[in-house]
Parts: sequence; structure tokens; C-alpha cells
Amino acid sequence: MSTDSAQANIYSLSPHKPNLPLPPLTVEKTGINFLFLIELLCKILFLNGQMRLQDIASHSKLTLAVLEPLLAFIRTERMCEVSRQSETETAVTYTLTELGRLRAQDFLKKSQYAGAAPVNLVDYTAHVRRQSVLDARITKQRITETFQGIVLHRGTLDLLGPAMNSGRAIFIYGPAGSGKTFIAEKLGGLSPDNVAVPYALLVDNEVIQIFDPLIHKPSQQTDSGVSLDRGNTYDQRWVPCQRPAVITGGELTLNMLDLDFDESARFYQAPPQVKANNGLLIIDDLGRQLVSPQNLMNRWIVPLDRRVDYLALHTGTKFMIPFDVTVIFSSNISPTTLADEAFLRRLGYKIHIGDMSEEEYQAIFKQVCSSFDINYQEDSFQYLLQKLHYKYQKPLLACIPRDLLGQVRDFALYHGVEPTLTEELLDLAWNNYYARDEL
Repeated sequence: MSTDSAQANIYSLSPHKPNLPLPPLTVEKTGINFLFLIELLCKILFLNGQMRLQDIASHSKLTLAVLEPLLAFIRTERMCEVSRQSETETAVTYTLTELGRLRAQDFLKKSQYAGAAPVNLVDYTAHVRRQSVLDARITKQRITETFQGIVLHRGTLDLLGPAMNSGRAIFIYGPAGSGKTFIAEKLGGLSPDNVAVPYALLVDNEVIQIFDPLIHKPSQQTDSGVSLDRGNTYDQRWVPCQRPAVITGGELTLNMLDLDFDESARFYQAPPQVKANNGLLIIDDLGRQLVSPQNLMNRWIVPLDRRVDYLALHTGTKFMIPFDVTVIFSSNISPTTLADEAFLRRLGYKIHIGDMSEEEYQAIFKQVCSSFDINYQEDSFQYLLQKLHYKYQKPLLACIPRDLLGQVRDFALYHGVEPTLTEELLDLAWNNYYARDEL
């Protein structure tokens, strides 16, 4: 299939769901090799047994117009049988013959992938660019709505909005417990628009599974299945989802950023940066990975510059894939000690999240008291500030009120009393939290 024809298909967008392509009406318009689709259908029939046409369409995400010539070919090759219980299309069922079962077993040895039909790399690239993070517009109103009720410096919010609009990498740093990870996760909910995510991608006849239900959250208007009325409103090989937010932490290694080939199943899982396309990739706790932060950050130099990444199949075939991602690095370490100037220039925004003021800390303390049904007492709060925080020189961090008051609640539940802000309970919680033998 030529690049032009693939792109013509991708830019024929559904008028009902404008961020999704129209369903292909011919096998050629799928952008996928005819014989690959034959093998896919044989595997689906082998693993599911007798199937109605409706079920085949729902499983493969292919339209009736595409399925008809494929199933006709399978019948002509005597690999399947058809039974009809009535004259309606939905009553037609397909079952593999013995020859078909033998052929399907051969196909499964090549690859056990038997899910939704994939899209090709040209179509995928075109659509990722069409719904780029560079086109997402974050307004001050949207920032305010998303962070409503969250205690944060106004100046910090006024940096986060422009940082997200830039499409460039963001470095959020500050002491542990200051709320960096929480803030990064909230940024994932800023964009109200949806994007299309394919179930799978086909590169050099190899399947790469992209859609991940743990990451990709389908939007409310997702259709439940493929219709046989030839009037599908969009190509259901794509799933309309919220913009993804992928979070990786200390477990991240360089190998995890490559394609993950399953030797037994014979197909690939996409790496996190591909699953994050058109959304956020949050690299949390930078500096705690087994790989050095310098090597990890150097891995992103080309993608951040050119907005493309390079991956390799186990066959040795290398290919270019979009890197349409806003990368957020979160670390307890200052960026100047983690990377050289060349990399720091590629970071659009470097945002420090530090200690809180007394007023901000008090606001969080009151919020947590309310959520734990603990009666707020001003004198107890002042005791926490003056006799504990300042005496032992502990910073006012966003995480501490919930951690301390959670222990106050736990102690009260154990003793069968109402949780109250007594000095004794605050002392117990403080000693346990900071692992102090005594005050």
C-alpha cells in the first residue's frame, strides 16, 4: 500500500467523531496485507470455534465490507464452512474445516496474536501527528479547575500551564514529600480532548500491541461493538481515549524503552513512550533507577529534539516512530547535578516544588482533618509547628499532615476512642513517623 493511499484513508475523518478515521470499505484501505488478515481471521476462528459474522467483526474490529472478501477467500480455499440458520446476515456462522485448523496452527506458530486487526505505521504516524500534544491548549481556567481544592503556590500553577502548552520536557524537582509526583499525575488530567489509540500496529509484518487497558482510558462515547449495517461511524481498530499518562519509577531500565518481544507468543508489547504518545510520560524518582540518570536522560536527547524515536525488531529491522510526548522528569535532585548543559537546554521548564508556608501547611492540615473526621484544633496545630517541626528542624512538606493524622486516627481506632488532636497522640505519631526513640 502506498503512503498516499494510507494517508488518504487517515485524513478521511468521521464527521460524527472527528478525531477518528472513517472505517475502511476495502481490504486495501485497511493498509494491511491481505494474507496477514487471512491468517488473523483463521487464528481467531481456531481459538474461538464456531463464530457468527457479528462476533468475527466485533473481535477483529473489521467492517463487513472488509470481511466479505476475506471470508470468501477462506471459503474458496476450503479452510472454513458456512452455515445459515435464516436469511439474515447475523444468522451466518463460520467454522474452520480440518484443513483450516491445520493452517491456523501453522499461523499460530508464526505469531499467537489473534486480537483486533492492526493499523500500519504510515496511518499511525499520520494520526499521532494529527492529534499532537503540541495542539493541546491549556488555559489558566483549566489549570484552576484541575487543581481546585489543592493547596499549591499560585506562582507554581502559573508555570505549569505554560509548561504544558510548550510541548517540551518538564523537570519538577524538590525534596521528598513535597508533592512532585501528585502534581505530575494531576497534569495528566488537564487536556479535556480525546485521542485515538490503535489496538495494535503492524511493522514489517510484526504485530506491536499498543492499547493497554491499564493506561488507556476509553472515553464515554466508545461504541460497544462493530455494526453489520455498513454504517460504522469510525474505524474501530482505533479506541477513543483520554490523553494517556504513563508513569514509570525506580524500576525503569534502558531495556524497558525498547520493544518487548514475547518469544512464546511471537508478538511485541510497545514500550512506555509509545503507549504515552499524544500524552504524558512521567519519569518519577529520577536518580533512583538502576541505570544512571545521565544515561537515562541521554536516551531522550534525539526524541526530545526531533519528536521521533527509533526502535528495532528482533529481526534487526529498525524503524522510526512518532515521539509525541510531553516528558515530565520528577526528582529529589537538582537538575544541574543530574545533567549537562546540553541536556538542560532541552528541558523547557525546570519547576521547583519546595517547603510550604505556614498558611499553606495549615490549609492542608485542615483538609486532612476534615477527610479523617478529626476536629481541627488551633492550639494542637501550633503545638505541631512550634514544638515538633521547628524544634526538630523538619520542613513543612505537603505529605506530612496526611501521614501524621493517619497515625492519629489509627491509634484512636486501636484504643476505641474518637480521634482527637491531643499532644500525646501527635507525639506518638511524630515519633513513629520519624523513627525517634523519644522526643
